[in-house]
Amino acid sequence: MAGWNADTAAGPLGAGTVTLVEGSSFCISLPNGNMHPELPHGVFFQDTRILSGWSLTVNGQPLEPLAAETKEPYRAQFVSRVPRTDGYADSTLIVERLREVGAGIQEQVTVRNYSAQAAECLISVRTEADFADLFEVKEARIQRRWDETRQADGDSLIIQAIWQDVRKAILVRAPGANVGHDGLEYRISIAPHGLWSAILTVVPVIEGAGPATPFVHHDGNGLSPRDRRHQEWVAKIPVVKMGNRSIERTLQRSYDDLGALRIEDPNYPERVVVAAGAPWFMTLFGRDSLWASEMSLPVDPSLALGTLQTLADRQGTEVDPISEEEPGKILHEVRLDVSSGLSLGGKSIYYGSVDATPLFVIVLASVSRWGFAAETISALLPHADRALEWIQDYGDKDGDGFVEYERLNDHGLINQGWKDSWDGINFADGTMAEGPIALCEVQAYVYAAYIARAWMASEAGDATLAARLIDRAARLKKQFNEQFWMPERGYYAIALDGKKRQVDACASNMGHCLWPGIVDDDKAPLVAERLMSPEMFSGWGVRTLATDMGAYNPASYHNGSVWPHDNAIIAAGLVRYGFVAEAQRIATALLEAAEFSDGRLPELFCGFTRDEVVAKPVPYPTACSPQAWAATTPIRLVTSLMRYDAHVSRGSLWMDPVFPESFGDLHITNAPLAGGRITIDVAGSTASVRGLPEGMTFHQGRRPWLAELMEEAKPPLDT
Repeated sequence: MAGWNADTAAGPLGAGTVTLVEGSSFCISLPNGNMHPELPHGVFFQDTRILSGWSLTVNGQPLEPLAAETKEPYRAQFVSRVPRTDGYADSTLIVERLREVGAGIQEQVTVRNYSAQAAECLISVRTEADFADLFEVKEARIQRRWDETRQADGDSLIIQAIWQDVRKAILVRAPGANVGHDGLEYRISIAPHGLWSAILTVVPVIEGAGPATPFVHHDGNGLSPRDRRHQEWVAKIPVVKMGNRSIERTLQRSYDDLGALRIEDPNYPERVVVAAGAPWFMTLFGRDSLWASEMSLPVDPSLALGTLQTLADRQGTEVDPISEEEPGKILHEVRLDVSSGLSLGGKSIYYGSVDATPLFVIVLASVSRWGFAAETISALLPHADRALEWIQDYGDKDGDGFVEYERLNDHGLINQGWKDSWDGINFADGTMAEGPIALCEVQAYVYAAYIARAWMASEAGDATLAARLIDRAARLKKQFNEQFWMPERGYYAIALDGKKRQVDACASNMGHCLWPGIVDDDKAPLVAERLMSPEMFSGWGVRTLATDMGAYNPASYHNGSVWPHDNAIIAAGLVRYGFVAEAQRIATALLEAAEFSDGRLPELFCGFTRDEVVAKPVPYPTACSPQAWAATTPIRLVTSLMRYDAHVSRGSLWMDPVFPESFGDLHITNAPLAGGRITIDVAGSTASVRGLPEGMTFHQGRRPWLAELMEEAKPPLDT
């Protein structure tokens, strides 16, 4: 996950930890539903832990968890029992907690008595609110001490806190409860074989405006605002049916998670963007949100547009070494409500990303191809041009033709590509590379950005700009293949270090170079072979680092683990170069891995060889789940093997499916295209489309690459 730093990463959340997410709010608890402030638990709203302790006991006994089921990304059911104190094993008191997260939480608590005698119960809920910033919780370093006051009023408890001149508060409502300063309690008698139920809510109090929008209960149709938002999302995205029901279930889980990870730009609520992932990255990240938007274009292209518009509004305008802002640079991370001293770079926006800027231009071209209004795209072109200026003026500070990074202050990220842990870039012998560092995949993104902007210029009739950028791309491709290729090893260096030496580790980064097309045709077979070698391919996916490298560690963050999004990009590149069997193998492995986590791919998992330790993927302890680019990985894997792409300005839709037999047939309805909705059927290697919008034509085959289109558009040489 971008923004992660191995020096300050939080410890494991704990086995069975349940994470719920809705927009930028999320909740983390134990499997019995309780939350403890000394652990990275709680309810988070606008990057603040508004509820740090929420512990339910019955007759002073903690709850023994039986089951926890996430019904939707924002709702879970916890089932526990109350341990007996008389030495008998079986309990007759079962506690059910149905929790929903939004701007706070709503929880329905039900206690069932399975005994033939009435049960006298004291149900207590201890409540704590430390209003810690997300970074304080994540890094286990609570710094501030708020002056807290508590006020019990009838069935409500208000917890207020002041730190310097900042005021925060929550309102706890518990109808029918006895409310005290420490929390609330119910003294009840439950009839034999009877039940008791109550609804509790916790919402933030916004200074000067009273409580946040009340946590609305279900309406007459049994729907909460979260349900209605979810229904609206479901209505606008494709419906998929597959012969392989496991893959169908995984795609549905991806759709649900993607819907839950949507957040709004506070300045433009109509703009919806993709948050990077739960629990610690429920905010806009340049790299993560752009990749997730790119991979989810066939599901909802408007996510990419909202992400681009929001990033454009925050594009760098000045040189600031503290936040690493530079003119034209696209941000790394935005935080909504953290203290500036706690976030990366010491400000609410941090710009320490070397790849978000070229990715911005690439995604803009993709959005343009998917058919948004010309004026909408035109409004973003100046931002694309400023991004290219950053590449020339700041990304390539030494003028050698490659984009490098080196942090501008001691608090920023040491590594600023997607492998941004402190030890993520190293030589084959395990020695860490020293900057400035030019990553191989970043040069590929820059190449693709030049091609993308050239195509948009050509579409707009600016042949001069198009020709200049195509020439720049050609020179970069030639230089890249000369200086990054290691013929004696048969693969590309992961980077050039500060002394322009090839960083010779065999890493997955070179797989990203296939997708944009910067790899020379004669080198692609060797790259594909190395990526699929036993040292790189674990059986569940391509590792981030080969097993014969000095820094290899299957349980590390970036030095031997398997990242689903990394593999999705690699698979797309393999398909581009014609290595279909290899792409099928990656897709099949990852989709099989998803079966072991209820259809949800995590941010990453360990790189152990299949059956080496256990016969399933080994989880990485602090992996985010759900996580945006992991959620969009199944979508990208399937659409890559469909060879599904659009070019609305040319009135064309392409498909040329190469599914493995295990996928079965595919039927998609309600797929968005050019302002309309289409139906797609794939059987074997044949695709058909119904409901094409007027002016659109379906082609059985692959979409021409932008580089090919630009080659065709070159003016003839003077004679």
